[in-house]
Amino acid sequence: MQCSWKAVILLALASIAIQYTAIRTFTAKPFQMCPVTVSNPLNCGMLGQDAVDSSFDQRICDDFLYFTSNVSRKTHVLILATTRSGSSFVGQLFNQHQDVFYLFEPLYHVQTTLLPRLSHSRTAGDTRVMLGASRDLLRSLYDCDLYFLESYIKPQPANHSTDKLFRRGASKALCSLPVCDAFSPGESNIDEGECIRRCGGLNMTLASDACRERRHVAIKTVRIPEVSDLRALVEDPRLNLKVIQLVRDPRGILASRIETFRDTYRLWRIWRATGRRPYNLDLTQLTMVCEDFLGSVTTGLSRPPWLKGRYMLVRYEDLARNPLQKTKEIYEYLGLIMDKNVGDWIQNNTRGSNDLSAKHKYGTVRDSAANAESWRLKLSYEMVDYTQTVCQQVLQELGYKTVSSPEDLKNLSLTLIEDKTFLPFL
Repeated sequence: MQCSWKAVILLALASIAIQYTAIRTFTAKPFQMCPVTVSNPLNCGMLGQDAVDSSFDQRICDDFLYFTSNVSRKTHVLILATTRSGSSFVGQLFNQHQDVFYLFEPLYHVQTTLLPRLSHSRTAGDTRVMLGASRDLLRSLYDCDLYFLESYIKPQPANHSTDKLFRRGASKALCSLPVCDAFSPGESNIDEGECIRRCGGLNMTLASDACRERRHVAIKTVRIPEVSDLRALVEDPRLNLKVIQLVRDPRGILASRIETFRDTYRLWRIWRATGRRPYNLDLTQLTMVCEDFLGSVTTGLSRPPWLKGRYMLVRYEDLARNPLQKTKEIYEYLGLIMDKNVGDWIQNNTRGSNDLSAKHKYGTVRDSAANAESWRLKLSYEMVDYTQTVCQQVLQELGYKTVSSPEDLKNLSLTLIEDKTFLPFL
């Protein structure tokens, strides 16, 4: 009995110590379990001999130091968008920054592994499966643990090396030193295909190291329906996560998808060509976009406490019409300095040919201002009228004007974008 009482007391003391450590870790004045110096914030080697002998104390020290250094050093960015809303373009605004580690659609691997036959008509069960796995993966990636991603890559990487990472070439960090030595440090405009050909297999260990060397991590995804689905990550103090929600006129999204995903949107093309809506047209391809937009934007603009300082709504059209100024506003909101590489990329990639961008569905070289309302020349009035009816509420919420005649639709001097300001939630 005496031994049992001692065990109970020891367990109680250990529990109190753990709880005290956790509470002090999340306070403004951190609990100094380890002697931390400004010059070397990861100096756990100065622990006393008793602490060094205790693996438990050492782990607590390591975890604490990772937490404090991560929060003070990194700002994580998530670009939340939908397909054909300009997300590839926005992703490049971070990919070009020398201090940002950028990943293009890593959740693609979650979807193809868990729901390989996922359609636009998703079920509640499908959504729960995807969201749970996606949040876990995002948390790991923001911690620069790229090994976690290997579970979703098929075939699974051998010796932490793979050539199957989706759009690896879209990330400058994965096409340059120390991950790839095929290009000189001075080569700034590395073609995505050239990166794939010359860099060879991706070493996940080197990629993780490169991630840790960068000051910030940015990820873009079109596979999270609404901002509320990210609440667990936004509220995690270890991540310091900020969300850029990108929206676009649903009529523009529809027009872009019809041109880009020709097989999937074949019936929509028939409707446009004949003026008659096919009876078996999958209308959820459109309605789901507007439902997700409305739910997400309503949450964001209602400014819930958990999103304070973590949310900025950006209209693609505003970015397309004034890319440099809008990018500066985004960087200011994030508290980051926009370096020269980003400004140069904007100048070189917003005055190009729309014909050139059409050659690749993820292309970013285009005349951005002209592209903002080019959908008006690509959709029939009947399709636009239907879209306006289905998406009426979200169009109004986001400041997109409707048209009431075929003549207004084709009159490009009549802009359909209201001058509407969406202030970041600070």
